[in-house]
Amino acid sequence: MMQQERNCGKSNRVFLLVKSENSKTIWNTEEVPEGSEYDDTWDPREQPEYEILFKQCVGTEDVFFGMSRKDHSTACCEDIVIKIKLPETKNSDITLDIQDKVLDLRTPKKKLLLHLPYSVDSRNGKARFLSEEETLEVTLRVLREFDFINFG
Repeated sequence: MMQQERNCGKSNRVFLLVKSENSKTIWNTEEVPEGSEYDDTWDPREQPEYEILFKQCVGTEDVFFGMSRKDHSTACCEDIVIKIKLPETKNSDITLDIQDKVLDLRTPKKKLLLHLPYSVDSRNGKARFLSEEETLEVTLRVLREFDFINFG
């Protein structure tokens, strides 16, 4: 139960008792930041080096003639490519979980919790491990609400 105070005049105060949705909850769902369920501050594994690249498909009409509405900003990119350095790691040791705005990577020696700059299509991404370079390359399609208007 929460107590709220309402001022009903000069000196009269009325207290209203407002019942919360679930009396055992500590926070409302709106108060918890997205992706915080993955935070693990007690995990001693180090964070690997990573790089975020933005990728877009352009043709000659975009590059030479400027016929589309695309420009060189990240707002016009279709994909996010995340390159993660994982030295001394085998492909079978990698656990990767991708949500709409969070990438969670775990190996026996490294962990990475990355909050993505845009919402992504978490079901149709691609990941490949380049063993010669000891790098995991994850490609994710960016989802924006009005892309069908801007780039249709």
